[in-house]
Amino acid sequence: MDLSHTEEEQDFRARLRAWLAKVLPELPARPSPDDWPGRRAYDLGWQRRLYDAGYAGLHWPLDAGGRGATPTQHLIFLEETERAGAPYVGANFVGLLHAGPTIAAEGTAGQRARWLPPVLRGEEVWCQGFSEPGAGSDLAALRTRAVRDGDAYVVTGSKIWTSHAEVADWCELLVRTDPAAPKHKGISWLAMPMDAPGVTVRPLRTLAGSAEFAEVFLDEVRVPVANRVGAENDGWRVTMVTLSFERGTAFVGEVVACRRTLGALARAARANGRWDDPVLRRRLGRLYGEFGALWRLTQWNVSEAQGSGGVPGIGGSVFKLAYSHARQELYDAAAEVLGAGALSLEEEWTAERLSSLSYTIAAGTSQIQRNIVAERILGLPKGR
Repeated sequence: MDLSHTEEEQDFRARLRAWLAKVLPELPARPSPDDWPGRRAYDLGWQRRLYDAGYAGLHWPLDAGGRGATPTQHLIFLEETERAGAPYVGANFVGLLHAGPTIAAEGTAGQRARWLPPVLRGEEVWCQGFSEPGAGSDLAALRTRAVRDGDAYVVTGSKIWTSHAEVADWCELLVRTDPAAPKHKGISWLAMPMDAPGVTVRPLRTLAGSAEFAEVFLDEVRVPVANRVGAENDGWRVTMVTLSFERGTAFVGEVVACRRTLGALARAARANGRWDDPVLRRRLGRLYGEFGALWRLTQWNVSEAQGSGGVPGIGGSVFKLAYSHARQELYDAAAEVLGAGALSLEEEWTAERLSSLSYTIAAGTSQIQRNIVAERILGLPKGR
């Protein structure tokens, strides 16, 4: 892993920093957290600005419409946009961070041409239809059925925890196309239009009071066979590609955000006298070291993905496991620094604290990540 900055990369940072300084003051006010149509428009508007400026899909391969940037340029982009307080991917995180990259890696030329440009231009939003009410952490136990009928699949079943389904145009959907096969076989990965007849979306309200998740019910929804990414019944392998992106590189911008949050907590502790507590100082110092190590691991994962054709390796599970717990402890420390009075439901700190609780579940539970690390990295035998 080469982390030195070339003259070209230094110039890239300077140009990006100048562009951010110019464009960020021109952005409209952020919509209310409960205004999902408004948030969709805001997030896609920012994506369009990135596209017009040549920063959309920065690290995507050239044949997928990206710029084929180096790992270092990708990391510079994340550092500078986060430090400047620029919007993140928002409502289109599925399309930009794992559905799009999966299609870029596994899709046909026609599929890449159809689905990737609208994602990069900020025209279409994707959601993820993986989890099911009866499957829990065992994703391969999914029961949503897809029966072949000519040039279409007829899909029946339900999904849960489907992020931004109420404002999505497309869904990356896992279905069972061969119910007689072993559970890790007989699965296919489909791109389903969310406006298809038979799709019903019911938003779910979270502990924080927001409704970015939904249940999705599928009643004989017809999905063209042409929308299948990968071969029929090969969806589990394609899903592993998706999860590699979701766990390996999708959280990289958030590590920068957490490091910035940690700095804000240290300043707040100095201002309110909590810095005099040596136990708190040690806790913040240890978190500083943990997020520093996570950033190095991020650099390693991004570099590895670049060297392997764009798909992250299983080291993403190490990152996901460590990051989930470090983020939770960060917001535990925020409560200690700021005190109960500063953590009302109207405060952003509180929303982030409540959100942090989901990270040990989202994108694969910590128990699943430990199994992956044990079996695929350490070579331990599978549990019974």
